[in-house]
Amino acid sequence: MPYKEQPTEKLFFTIGEIADMFNVNASLIRYWEREFDVIKPQRNKKGNRMFTQNDVNNFGIIYHLVKERGLTLDGAKKKLKDNKEDTINNFEVIRSLESIRDMLKEVKDML
Repeated sequence: MPYKEQPTEKLFFTIGEIADMFNVNASLIRYWEREFDVIKPQRNKKGNRMFTQNDVNNFGIIYHLVKERGLTLDGAKKKLKDNKEDTINNFEVIRSLESIRDMLKEVKDML
C-alpha cells in the first residue's frame, strides 16, 4: 500500500499572506492589529508578525464589519465587545449563504 501523506494545516500566516487573503494593504493589517485587542500575533526571532488561524478568523469578522457592512472602527469595536458571539454567528451564516448562492449560480450556468 503506497504511503499517502496527510494534508498539513498551516499554523502561522505572515502579514503579507493575510493582506492577500483580504485584498488589503499590510499597513491596514498593522493598523487593525493596534486598534482591535482580539488580534494578538506572535513574533518570530526576527520580529516578524506570525498570525494564527484564530487571528485570521478575527480579521475576517473585522473585515466584514468594517468593509462590507460599513461600520466605523469604533462601531466594530463596540459590536465585538458587546456581543461577539452573535457577531460571529451572523458572520458564519452570511458566509454559508454566500457559498450556497455561488453554488446555485454555478448550477444555473451549467443549465
